Amino acid sequence: MVDESDKNLGRRAELEQRRERILQMGGSKAVEERHKKGQLSARERVQRFFDPGTFSEIGMHVRHRTTAFGMDRREVPAEGVITGFGKVNGRHVVVAAEDYTAMAGTFGEYHGKKFVRAVDFAKDNGWPFVGMNDSGGARLQEGMDTLESYGWLFRSQILASGIIPQIALLMGPCLGGQAYHPVMQDFLIQTRHTGFMGIAGPAFVKTQTGEEISLEELSGYKAHAIKSGQTHVVAEDDAECLEKCKELLAFLPVNNKERPPRIRTDDDPDRKEDLLSLMPEHPHQPFDMYKVIAKIVDDGYFFETLGLHARNIITGFARFNGRPVGIVATQPKWMAGCIDIDAADKGARFVRFCDLFNIPLLTLHDSPGYLIGSQQDWGGILRHGAKLLFAWADATVPLIAVIMRKSYAGAHYGMLDKAIGADLVFAWPTARITIVGAETAASVIFAREIRESAQPDEVREQRIREYSETYENPYCAAERGYVDDVIDPSETRRTINRALDALEGKTVARPWRKYSNINL
Repeated sequence: MVDESDKNLGRRAELEQRRERILQMGGSKAVEERHKKGQLSARERVQRFFDPGTFSEIGMHVRHRTTAFGMDRREVPAEGVITGFGKVNGRHVVVAAEDYTAMAGTFGEYHGKKFVRAVDFAKDNGWPFVGMNDSGGARLQEGMDTLESYGWLFRSQILASGIIPQIALLMGPCLGGQAYHPVMQDFLIQTRHTGFMGIAGPAFVKTQTGEEISLEELSGYKAHAIKSGQTHVVAEDDAECLEKCKELLAFLPVNNKERPPRIRTDDDPDRKEDLLSLMPEHPHQPFDMYKVIAKIVDDGYFFETLGLHARNIITGFARFNGRPVGIVATQPKWMAGCIDIDAADKGARFVRFCDLFNIPLLTLHDSPGYLIGSQQDWGGILRHGAKLLFAWADATVPLIAVIMRKSYAGAHYGMLDKAIGADLVFAWPTARITIVGAETAASVIFAREIRESAQPDEVREQRIREYSETYENPYCAAERGYVDDVIDPSETRRTINRALDALEGKTVARPWRKYSNINL
């Protein structure tokens, strides 16, 4: 008769053997191949990401049920994806890390179910979710079961959207159906040399369309950080990708019911800076908005998102007196700070994210308007430009605007003004706030007078000057209450901090509705 204690020892030994086999994933040789390519294994990524000793794995023993095409003899450790939770800088985070060494990290039915379980677990507990994507794509051996599992994941992510922050780390290939779920998350960080994303790979593109293109050109970081605007941050390698994710998480609350984490700072909230010296004398000469941002935020630290895409508008996170704040700023050095289709999309999505997660918003504004012309009109600049208006009007977080120079036409609303929902609007003495610039206004209002004058150039300059003195100065807007105060530029940081203090308890009551019907 077998002793019960011997049985228990045997069961314990079996558990340890199973664990050890699964922990090896694709084996040491496969891991070594990863290292040669400058990549970490999935377990190494998880270990590096979480605070030491805090990670708990969920679903280690999950395995597929497919028998077709030799899958009944195929063991895929952990189903090619490591899921679980732990702490990052002391706060809980849930992860799903795909492992390319285990059947190329392919996405099958139970791989998908583990992903869904991780997202749902994060949502139910109110913790951020991070997906580490590194997969050969759909597991075709599982047919319809694979296809259906993508749908489960998409729905799970969508239902968690706006409840918890979701961040995708693109650390390896991510092609076909696999590419949809990273772009559906709030932020995507892509490694420069090893992260690839696309609706189809080069071979499939050539077969279906005849186009010959490399993986790097089709799916690399330039395709998405610069052109498509789907990659928010570019990292050099796995290690920097993980660090960038931690930096981003530090600005965000763990869920939509919490406030963003405020930290201690030694940077004086009333610190003055000579900002006026950054401004050229002529109102149409560009200046670098990044220099302004660096001087007014805590310790000069700014975490930019989509920095390589739609560079005429700047979005990202900074802190004011320890508070996380989302910044939306025009960049006069790029397209004169005009708002085009891409800039409107970029700004609107950032504003909506900040509003979803209780992050106050600040605009820094110098823009002559929305970009005009046939390509913009035909591309839907009116529809895309309206997204910014929807985003600002829907937002309920503290909204602060600083108008530095030009605030003309549609950009006056697109960059946040009192009428569209700003709580407080401040202007520098250099601000020019009106429906259009004086040159444009004079050419329309006084067209006949100028045309019929014996000295048209002199009349034109006189009328431009007259219109500018009447309407472009910030005091006209301040007299009407459209601007709350005209401030000394050196006091910008102090003004913003005091405004944030005043608006800390802001509450907004709105009639019930599901959501606004934004023009997508």
